[in-house]
Amino acid sequence: MSIGGKTKVAGVMGWPVGHSLSPRLHGFWLEKYGVDGVLVPLPVRPEHFAQALRALPKLGLIGASVTVPHKEAALELADDVEPLARRIGAVNTIVVGPDGRLAGQNTDAPGFLSALRAGAPKWRASASAGAAVVLGAGGAARAIVAALAEAGVGEIRVVNRTHGRAAALAGAFGAPVRAVPWEKRAGALEGAALLVNATTLGMTGGPALELDLAPLPAGAAVMDIVYTPLETGLLARARKRGLVAVDGLGMLLHQARPAFAAWFGVEPEVTAELRAFVGNP
Repeated sequence: MSIGGKTKVAGVMGWPVGHSLSPRLHGFWLEKYGVDGVLVPLPVRPEHFAQALRALPKLGLIGASVTVPHKEAALELADDVEPLARRIGAVNTIVVGPDGRLAGQNTDAPGFLSALRAGAPKWRASASAGAAVVLGAGGAARAIVAALAEAGVGEIRVVNRTHGRAAALAGAFGAPVRAVPWEKRAGALEGAALLVNATTLGMTGGPALELDLAPLPAGAAVMDIVYTPLETGLLARARKRGLVAVDGLGMLLHQARPAFAAWFGVEPEVTAELRAFVGNP
């Protein structure tokens, strides 16, 4: 890769951000499609995020991917926010306009559904197909809840370590979403057709996700949006029970497509070759 004066520069903003596979992912597409561009990691502490985000146009960057813990803050700081991101309450993609305005988008919701349907093709979203359980109440969880609600899931149970945040999320979306206390998380799995971990629990270097999967019925799907490691403890336990396990790499790949298109002007494809490349750094 050669970087010159005309190279388009985007970034991925998070804290921490060293684990991010986004630079590798976008680098694959940039080389494949012959685009003169680069995506660089931008480790930004929460207290510096507003200043750093506002500096993007001043530094000549064309945009940024926004990851934990900045997604909700990005919503408040963006100059223009698409309706889906506003409804979710979080922004994961910033596009810098020609006038320097920051446009906020959320590609997590469609990216999640595309990844889930690819990894668990028998899963169906309907009022009678069984509940979905979402662990977490942050920006990613809100996107997942929005996606599941719009897809037609009849009941969505949100479980978070801070119950107030889960209750606030449920209140924001209304039926079919309800909050469940963290200490009752195992019971929330009864009769569920889908479990999604949208927390950072189980991520490399962090605390494990302690959850008994016994209440999940046979045939349920388990998805973990953590992708470092790719095979989390949750997914390993799910496979051991014969459940359908979907790792977090697919969501990363699919949510990146519209961002790449907005920044670099090319509609990229998610392929087996891409997955193998990104999943084996």
